[in-house]
Amino acid sequence: MRVLGIETSCDETGVALFDTAHGLVADALYSQVAMHADYGGVVPELASRDHTRRLLPLIQQVLDEAGLQRRELDAIAYTAGPGLVGALMVGAATAHGMARALGIPVLGVHHMEGHLLAPMLEDEPPDFPFVALLVSGGHTQLVDVHGVGRYRLLGESVDDAAGEAFDKAAKMLGLAYPGGPRLARLAERGDPSRLRFPRPMTDRPGLDFSFSGLKTHTLTAIRKLEAEGGLDDQARADVARAFEEAVVDTLVIKCRRALDDTGLKRLVVAGGVSANRRLRERLESETHKRGARAYYPRGRFCTDNGAMIAYAGAQRLLAGEHDETGIMKAVPRWPLDTLGQP
Repeated sequence: MRVLGIETSCDETGVALFDTAHGLVADALYSQVAMHADYGGVVPELASRDHTRRLLPLIQQVLDEAGLQRRELDAIAYTAGPGLVGALMVGAATAHGMARALGIPVLGVHHMEGHLLAPMLEDEPPDFPFVALLVSGGHTQLVDVHGVGRYRLLGESVDDAAGEAFDKAAKMLGLAYPGGPRLARLAERGDPSRLRFPRPMTDRPGLDFSFSGLKTHTLTAIRKLEAEGGLDDQARADVARAFEEAVVDTLVIKCRRALDDTGLKRLVVAGGVSANRRLRERLESETHKRGARAYYPRGRFCTDNGAMIAYAGAQRLLAGEHDETGIMKAVPRWPLDTLGQP
């Protein structure tokens, strides 16, 4: 089955073609980062308009790379949520329009299920069951995964997600959008011994996260350094290092607990923050000590992309799932643990 995957949940337009017999055939991605940088964050209306401009040319680019015509597609999968509703509607309308014209099935896919299954596209994919740490821009979740659609939420952020906290801390330090990767680069020059920030919610049982207090602590530290006349480039790097260390430690501690609680030996880490070098190094060390193993998607599939949607959609389409004719899905909020098994 040849499945075209479409991702338009936020500020990246992703398209990919997945063949259930041959794997990933082609993929393309357009990032809107430069457009939103002037505003310091994503502007939903601009995002929707840009998806409209970019999507059809990207679909044609992927088909050309695969050497296929549209009539050779067997199904289309698109991101139905969660995400920005206007951006989601662009992908949904395009997918449904193409599917109706071609007379093929179409299916709305959960964005976070796409991230969760992205490591399945690698040469050595994890076997089920595993614990998944999902750390995308707006989500931080730990999930007990026993198969496609067999998800049990272990813990999640009660306020800011890790990715949001990274971006907000970066803004406090005067870093341009997107702030998370820039903060991580600045942290490389920081002195790890100068400042120590709290590891939120690690002093109590449970697997939930909270990064709002850490964000406030970071702002307080910056203001104190400014009042003392000491917020130079090195101090900014030291703050970035302390912040990153606190987030990474918190994620690692919770992952360790999740592996211990479930008794599982496989950890999947996916979403944009999964590309963070320090996080990967710490998780590799922790899993190795436990005789466990960590799995990640390749770099370009950590952020939003069409390949993960094409793959996740293919698994559910193979099981007979599809949208009802003419009924598009665009769900801004959609809990992952409400998904059923295909």
